[in-house]
Amino acid sequence: MSGKTAHIRNVALVGHSGCGKTSLAEALLFTAGATTRQGKVDDGSSVLDFEPEEIKRKITISSAFHHYTWKKHTVFVADTPGDDNFLADTRAVLLVADACVVVIDAVDGVKVGTEKVWAAADTYRLPRLIYINKLDRERADYGPVLEAVKNILEATPVPVQLPIGREAAFKGVVDLIQMKAFTGTGKMEAGPIPEDLAEEVESLRGDLMNYAAESDDELIEKFLDAGELTPEEVLRGLRIGTLTGKIVPVLFGASVANVGPALLLDAINHFLPAPEDRGEVRGKTPAGEEVSLAADPDGPLAAQVFKTVADPYAGRLSLFRVYSGRMVSDSTVYNVNKGVGERYGQLFLLEGKGQKPVPELGPGAFGAVAKLKETVTGDTLASEAKPVLLPVLEPPRAMITLAVEPKVKGEEDKVFTAIQKLTEEDPSLRLTRNPETKEILLSGMGSVHIEATAEKMKRKFGVEVNLTLPKVPYRETIKGKTKVQGKYKRQSGGRGQYGDTWLEIEPLPRGGGFEFVDAIVGGVIPKQYIPSVEKGIVEAMQEGVLAGFPVVDVKVTLYDGSFHEVDSSDMAFKIAGSMGFKKGVQQANPVLLEPIMKMTVTVPEENMGDIIGDLNGRRGRVLGVEAQGKNQVITAHVPMAEVLMYAPDLISKTGGRGTFEMELSHYEEVPPHLAEKIIAEARAAREKE
Repeated sequence: MSGKTAHIRNVALVGHSGCGKTSLAEALLFTAGATTRQGKVDDGSSVLDFEPEEIKRKITISSAFHHYTWKKHTVFVADTPGDDNFLADTRAVLLVADACVVVIDAVDGVKVGTEKVWAAADTYRLPRLIYINKLDRERADYGPVLEAVKNILEATPVPVQLPIGREAAFKGVVDLIQMKAFTGTGKMEAGPIPEDLAEEVESLRGDLMNYAAESDDELIEKFLDAGELTPEEVLRGLRIGTLTGKIVPVLFGASVANVGPALLLDAINHFLPAPEDRGEVRGKTPAGEEVSLAADPDGPLAAQVFKTVADPYAGRLSLFRVYSGRMVSDSTVYNVNKGVGERYGQLFLLEGKGQKPVPELGPGAFGAVAKLKETVTGDTLASEAKPVLLPVLEPPRAMITLAVEPKVKGEEDKVFTAIQKLTEEDPSLRLTRNPETKEILLSGMGSVHIEATAEKMKRKFGVEVNLTLPKVPYRETIKGKTKVQGKYKRQSGGRGQYGDTWLEIEPLPRGGGFEFVDAIVGGVIPKQYIPSVEKGIVEAMQEGVLAGFPVVDVKVTLYDGSFHEVDSSDMAFKIAGSMGFKKGVQQANPVLLEPIMKMTVTVPEENMGDIIGDLNGRRGRVLGVEAQGKNQVITAHVPMAEVLMYAPDLISKTGGRGTFEMELSHYEEVPPHLAEKIIAEARAAREKE
């Protein structure tokens, strides 16, 4: 490896929530000299978890970025969320990263969050290291963690170190490549291997050389002949195995105490890829032709915006990854997605919440630029002479939806505008407005996700909101058939109002909507008044007679009536049509309809019985079950009212391994005993208004 980007590394720290990713990042930055103190999550001094919402919850909510220089290597680091609510942000970073360090808690071991980020890393074929953290904690044990990596993650972990001491006595590691013991904090001190570990070290050292030799024909030949490899050859063999994904080197440490991170700095340099090692990035021209670009700073520009930060004062900050060419400050770039040029000023390297101005950025860099007018997350920035479109990460489907209402009446537009800006920052949020319930709906990956968004809305835009369960968009229809007169007659001096209609009202099949039939003969109602009758009926359908929900699936035939040459008008016939429709619906056995969702629930096989039982308990109807790898996919129809908060229940029942998608399927009649309660509640709510 001797190319132009040989000393560049670009790495994401990933793992389940609480495993210590941010503490590790803080230790790496401090040990490498990028920060003057080692920030801590618990006391709010972290350089990377700086948002108030993160400090309050003591979790990473949004990926943070920094960089350091270590032994002539420049390393760009992303500290990513591990909580399920914010994994969409992690996946966006993994799309543009070259490698990742998977952090695993030595006490908790491989958890669901670990499995999810590992699967995402598999999707992008990212080389990775494993860092087993918190070895200084009570009940810390790396043995079961290694077994779980083999059995659950289906990987080949190769320890390149051996811990010295257990739990509170943990004080360092034996480096199995250099064959030295490293103890103490920070940059650690090298010394002889403890005698009580000598036998275990020799055994692990033999395994290590086997894995190193197996990765390369030349190395295996030498190993078979000589039975030994030099430290440089071991490093070369392990690097090849890591880049090809055959092995995953494992390191150990205690990040808060800063025991071990210094050796991880070396491992990132040794084992993880430079941009050029990842091969050419593939994209397409605007015309659809496939293009491949090398990680060459002298090549044509190709960079991708993978994250946007909305700031009410500084404007929009676009975070990008350079794949080819250079981004230069105070220049113009071509947005290939929008087909427009973008003039921009200073480029920055992010340092947590701080920013460092730089003149230019090349392949592998995570950079930022402010106030691009047209550019949003996912857009490709290139040269207009050689435009290329890079693949975009599709946002995940929302898992939960809550209604958002302003605490101050009349601020609906401010709420809508604030959320729209936050959706630029977080594409996993989805904003809609339900015309039936007249609610602003915010969809996201979980309750915590939406609550944190509401807190951010207040802090950034000064808008306070209440979060509630969304109203179920019930509807009303009829089961019977009737004929009814709708007559409006008013005389109050001068010209009066007169409209007389006879309507036949009958049900349509479910999903039939509305049908209006003009069956007037002989001019008993003049043609010009017929549209007014229909308009009156359509308006009356917006609020049904049972509980004020819209009326659907009805056919109305206007078959008779009368008019007055002087007093009849469009308004009179509109009112007559409305009156007749309302009266007729009351006579035609009105019923309440509820939305039925088609749900696809993916769960581990051992949870299938519990989940099917739970769906049945929610008045669901299971349509089928089919195997998908280790999981079972259950398809069911379930009333929307029963699954408004399904996500946390599914997480609880499956230990976080279950996922689901749902979409509106159709409407069905609500059982009478439930309909009575819904109608009573709706009427009570309307009386309060």
